[in-house]
Amino acid sequence: MSVGGTVLRFGGLFLRILQFCCAGVALGIFSYFLSVLADRDLPIATWKKAVEGLTGAAVIYTIFAILLVLFLGGKTFFGFLAVVLDLLFVGAFIAVAWFTRHGASSCSGNVQTPLGNGPTNSNSPGYGNDGFGFGGGENSTYFPNLGTACRLNTAVFAVSIIAIFLFLLSAIWQVLMVRHHKKEKRYGPGPNNNYTKGSGKTPFWKRGRKAHKTRDAEAATTGTAMHHTRPSHETGTTIGNNAYRTEPSNTYGNTEPKYGEPGYGDNSDMGYTNPNAGYERNLPAHGQAPVYDSVTSGNRGTF
Repeated sequence: MSVGGTVLRFGGLFLRILQFCCAGVALGIFSYFLSVLADRDLPIATWKKAVEGLTGAAVIYTIFAILLVLFLGGKTFFGFLAVVLDLLFVGAFIAVAWFTRHGASSCSGNVQTPLGNGPTNSNSPGYGNDGFGFGGGENSTYFPNLGTACRLNTAVFAVSIIAIFLFLLSAIWQVLMVRHHKKEKRYGPGPNNNYTKGSGKTPFWKRGRKAHKTRDAEAATTGTAMHHTRPSHETGTTIGNNAYRTEPSNTYGNTEPKYGEPGYGDNSDMGYTNPNAGYERNLPAHGQAPVYDSVTSGNRGTF
């Protein structure tokens, strides 16, 4: 996995953990509120049950979202599903913030809480007249005073606001993860990434160093090759080094015809020139010296 993919995955995991904590705090506090009311057979409003259900669903979703980020992060289908659910939970926590909006006010004087309305300095009923227990007239939950209930309601309001922004951010984060995953699939394994997953892009802090090492290696190789290789030069008895030939490649490997064979003295591609080429040879009579007539204009003569 590339560095960018690792950052995206662990960043998404961190967001999911924060979302789980926010939903867990809200669920725990409202579960306590509802248990206090149910333990005393007090009426429970529908909006209180709604907050319980929304926060409970958010806890379940964030648990699965954490697992998805770890094992299926960036997959197109799951990424699209996560974006849709994140936006739905943005709306859910907006509703939670609205239901607990009284927690935004100062918890002093008269307050409105899920456990009732009244002054914050009211006495706490506690476990009731019969104390803690599970029998008739006894209570297993502690009833706090309204000041404490107000502060707990404020905590739910605060984490719901935080959760709204976290779910918005995670929706954007999912889009980035899907795009990065598609990018890595498009490149795939190859020589640019040492046949591993990823686009093969070198981090910026290693690019200069890699290029420098490559140049050094090339220079060392070139120096070794030049040290052990000496180019041949044409002499009077050699044709020359084939690496410096300028003749057509189809003449390579041809040999000079022997004396008396057709084409003798005409093959100049091999770097050999017949000293008698370009002259007409007149065969001498017996006892006379040979005579050569030049056929080149301006150079005609008799030797």
